[in-house]
Amino acid sequence: MEMKHLVGFTENDNIFTDILVQTGLKRNYAKVLVYLSKNKNLTSRDIERGTDLRQPEVSIAINYLRRRGWVKINSLLTENKGRPVKIYTLHMPIQEILNQIENEKREDFKQYISLLDQARTIIF
Repeated sequence: MEMKHLVGFTENDNIFTDILVQTGLKRNYAKVLVYLSKNKNLTSRDIERGTDLRQPEVSIAINYLRRRGWVKINSLLTENKGRPVKIYTLHMPIQEILNQIENEKREDFKQYISLLDQARTIIF
C-alpha cells in the first residue's frame, strides 16, 4: 500500500480553525475544512487521524461540507472485495470558500441593520 505524506495541524491551523468557528462554523466542520485545505485526496481515516475526530464526527462534517459544495467525493476501487474507498478533497480553493463565508456574513449584517432600522421607525 502506498504511504501518503500528510501535513498535520500546526498552531496556525488551530488559529485558522478558531477564526472559522468565530464566524459561526462548527468546530468539527472547521477542523475538517482546514485539514482538507492542506491535504488532498484523503480517506475518512486520514481525516480522523489528522483532526483527532471520531468517525461519526468526520462523517457529519463531511456531509455538511459536501452540502455546501465545498467538498467532493470520489470512489476508489480497491483490489479487495467490499465497498470502494471514498476519497475526499476540496471542490474549490479555500480562498473561494472564505469568500462565500464573507458574503454570507455581509448579507447577515445587512439584514440585522435593516431590522434595527425598522425598530427605529417604530419607536420614533
